[in-house]
Amino acid sequence: MTHLKPIARPETAAAECRPRTPVTIPLGASGEPADFVGFDGLDGLEHIAIRFAGRNPDPKNPVLVRLHSECLTGDIFSSNRCDCGEQLHEAIGLLSEEGGILLYLRQEGRGIGLYAKLDAYRLQDQGIDTYEANRWLNLPEDARNYTIGARMLQALGVTRIRLLTNNPDKVAQLEAAGIEIAEVRRTGVYVSDANRAYLQAKARHRHTIDPLAILAGAAANPPGG
Repeated sequence: MTHLKPIARPETAAAECRPRTPVTIPLGASGEPADFVGFDGLDGLEHIAIRFAGRNPDPKNPVLVRLHSECLTGDIFSSNRCDCGEQLHEAIGLLSEEGGILLYLRQEGRGIGLYAKLDAYRLQDQGIDTYEANRWLNLPEDARNYTIGARMLQALGVTRIRLLTNNPDKVAQLEAAGIEIAEVRRTGVYVSDANRAYLQAKARHRHTIDPLAILAGAAANPPGG
């Protein structure tokens, strides 16, 4: 079966920011409200940028940014089948301390949607990894388009960033869309018996995850990140 992979595409129309709305996020370290910003002129989905002022921002540093794809099961219901909820909480903690932007992208299930992701879960229960399961459903392994995030950043007036990610595809797509990445800062590795195979599959697909941390089965923050 042909593996379909999203290609970073130049967009002709600029996105526009909707009015900012302050919302207090209890998980944040600063205790100050973060600004929630919506956008017009994207792809019709309600992606959101959350801008944190930070408790100890360094104005000399480029903006710290986390692109986080929606994961209802992990983000909201704390599913242990993935590490999405832990990565989201880590990002909120760092951003509320240092300042920066969380881009919450409505690209559930690596872009295939919630129902298809649940179908893929049933295949994973039969021993098929998370990427193979999408192929069995005749869907792309990863259908996410991170140029949406680039357009959101550009609408916010941000073109040079430090990126919090283990995913090199985010780096490639953002740079192709005109965002300068001054630093890639790796996220922690959050391992459990339930998600170890999932993380191993991500590592095989070029994510910069330490295999030893996965095998150890303990949460670990990579050196320098």
